[in-house]
Amino acid sequence: MNKYEKLMSRKNDIILKSIGIDYSKYETGKISFDYEALMSDVEYSFEEVKRIQNEVGVGNTPLLELRNITKLARKVSTTGHAARIFVKDESANPSGSFKDRRACVSVFDAMKRGYTGVGAATSGNYGAAVASQANIRGLKCIIANECYDSRKVGQPEILEKGRKCEGFGAEVVRLSVGPELFYTYLKILEDTGYYNASLYSSYGVAGIETLGYEIAEQCREKLGKEPDAVIITHAGGGNVTGTARGLIRAGSTKTKIIGASVDLSGLHMASDIDFNKKSFTTGHTGFGIPFMTNPDRSDVPRSAARPLRYLDRYVTTTQGDVFWMTEILAQLEGLERGPAGNVSLVAAFAIAQEYDDDAIIVVQETEYTGAGKHLLPQLNFAKENGIKVYVGDPKEQIPGENIVIPSHPSKVKVTDIDMEGLKNSYMKNVIKKLGENKAQQVDIEYLSLETKLPKEKIVEILKQYNVEIC
Repeated sequence: MNKYEKLMSRKNDIILKSIGIDYSKYETGKISFDYEALMSDVEYSFEEVKRIQNEVGVGNTPLLELRNITKLARKVSTTGHAARIFVKDESANPSGSFKDRRACVSVFDAMKRGYTGVGAATSGNYGAAVASQANIRGLKCIIANECYDSRKVGQPEILEKGRKCEGFGAEVVRLSVGPELFYTYLKILEDTGYYNASLYSSYGVAGIETLGYEIAEQCREKLGKEPDAVIITHAGGGNVTGTARGLIRAGSTKTKIIGASVDLSGLHMASDIDFNKKSFTTGHTGFGIPFMTNPDRSDVPRSAARPLRYLDRYVTTTQGDVFWMTEILAQLEGLERGPAGNVSLVAAFAIAQEYDDDAIIVVQETEYTGAGKHLLPQLNFAKENGIKVYVGDPKEQIPGENIVIPSHPSKVKVTDIDMEGLKNSYMKNVIKKLGENKAQQVDIEYLSLETKLPKEKIVEILKQYNVEIC
């Protein structure tokens, strides 16, 4: 057995020691687990989570109306109507993104349990959030950062985020793209004994619930009604899950939950060749679809991010649309914000045109921006990597070959992704994990909750794959 195999054989023990959750106790059937029990066992009530966040300046961020962007949407709408567009300005959090919400609960838990430090595997804003919160709680911090291709060339946006982590005093372990990330991170956890502030733990997702709750409450207070739709940039699924759970907790059960990702189909998220052909490092289909159809592919045995449980609709946009919207947001609304939140803002701009003027659409988050996260460094880097950048119709986009900036606002559209197809893909992935072709009644109930499909449909799909119900 080589070093890699030896370490992987200890994976479950390392994860258990680093996060203090015995996931085995939630297993209920052949493929099912008790998700609500996992979430209920978070040691802090919703009120305690709010208190933890309030004492470190996290949350209670402003809800801003984008009046000029709404006017533009109405001007190009075929009906002359469009919903009012609002944005929850999460850049007001200490490290500049909504990820402070999930980080502060995990880091507080690490402090309470007596860990000396925290770690996270991330190429995104989450590392900065963990590092920021670790400083507040007096803990050390290590971030495993997948940022290079095999030539040691990194994207401006990822390098910018790594610099921000270092600015907060974290040790950043920079890695090339591929399977070494998980191996290296496990080794870090084992060697340091640090707490695993995973993006996919129940503590992290519980921290995002306050965001959905605040959106519902602020809409009621400001507008006298709940939002018709909340649009959420979708990557690993925690953002969708936590926000939706918070809206439900606040009683906003009729609000449509819409996920949005940049279409990077054809570019593999773990490919060395494709790595620097992507001008978006998160919020794209390379994360959005795999984590939706196979959520337990993360650094914990059972991910608390279960997007298919909550999504009513899933749409994609293009890289050019998001770069255009980033500039429009700055020029029309005076808000300079980073790229990830602008993915859902593009979707809001297009989807608002499906609604009447009195409807309310909320873009669920913004994020900080910085030198490497601006659109010009990213577009220049794309050109250096042979990507054609031009003004035209974004429908012409071929990921990895071109970026097309819309020549007119009317060309900004979204593409709906077949939710039934995603659910079928999820079912295929689950069935592959069956040790034998047998499922229990508890598995059927679990799969129905996971996919929002009726139990009869679940049974029908299982039978198609010759799975015996016992």
